[in-house]
Amino acid sequence: MPDVFVSEIKNIENKPKKVERHTFHSRNPLASYCYFPDGIRFVAKDSKERIVLFLRKHPITNIGWIIISLLMFSAPMALDRFPILSFLPDNFQFVAVLGWYLITIAFTFESFLNWFFSVYIITDERVFDVDFVNLIYREITEANIDQIQDVTSRMGSVVRTIFNYGDILIQTASEVPRIEFEAVPHPDKVAKILRELRVEEEQEKIEGRVR
Repeated sequence: MPDVFVSEIKNIENKPKKVERHTFHSRNPLASYCYFPDGIRFVAKDSKERIVLFLRKHPITNIGWIIISLLMFSAPMALDRFPILSFLPDNFQFVAVLGWYLITIAFTFESFLNWFFSVYIITDERVFDVDFVNLIYREITEANIDQIQDVTSRMGSVVRTIFNYGDILIQTASEVPRIEFEAVPHPDKVAKILRELRVEEEQEKIEGRVR
């Protein structure tokens, strides 16, 4: 005799969430806004959990450290006009310039890694805030979708309005009362998706669906 009840439960469990009606995908490894990205894995991800949004700070936020890096790289070229190291022997001047370039490369590399690995992840079950501090330290904050109490998007300047990026403030009932996504692209869309996921999670509880 076929197990009708088990079959029906499986069909309910595999029912896709309404938020999956969107179809945009991004394979760009440097993208700041990836909707249902392919091939992305992270340590705390469950096997049945699906990534809905993968976010980084908007690329425009990198202009500051890029300009500083360019100025640092070009600084030794000014030694011909401003020979501040002329009191040192030639060998020591070479070592000083080489050390300066090493510091500049280290600053540039760490700034890029800080942007690249500091990400915000929204799955169909949880939200994650991954803060990359340096090569040996990172901090991950997470909260379940059903713990979200309020979602606010914030765009506070002309530049942010022009380039369409801003902050997302997520009030939660978890141990961390607030999670903040800083300078992410399309903040209104992100806030809308979070609200949809929260409504869908509440609907699952009402209908008794289990994931």
